[in-house]
Amino acid sequence: QVQLVESGGGLVQAGGSLRVSCAASGRTFSTYSMGWFRQAPGKEREFVAAISWNGDSTYYADSVKGRFSISRDNAKNTVYLRMNSLKPEDTAVYYCAASRYSTTVVYTRTADFGSWGQGTQVTVSS
Repeated sequence: QVQLVESGGGLVQAGGSLRVSCAASGRTFSTYSMGWFRQAPGKEREFVAAISWNGDSTYYADSVKGRFSISRDNAKNTVYLRMNSLKPEDTAVYYCAASRYSTTVVYTRTADFGSWGQGTQVTVSS
């Protein structure tokens, strides 16, 4: 029921940083846990990071832990993903997702997310 639009993708050199954003429509954003997923060409969609409704809890995939940081600003209906120390293997389309239900639980499984953005391309050159 929530509409999501990602932005901020682009081309960056290995070792560089980039921040992608996800803007949500409506006034219900703060009731959902949020997540970031990514999909590279020929690969399945994979979990990247997730954050609870109030931002107090976060989870990260092992492949990005220590390099990526998820945050949210409920007053702006926006969730962010700051990506540092980028690697060529981080190249993918990055998707923002909202949990299927209003919840205090932080989800990491794709089946628990019911709303998806269109994606934003992140390309890391070597």
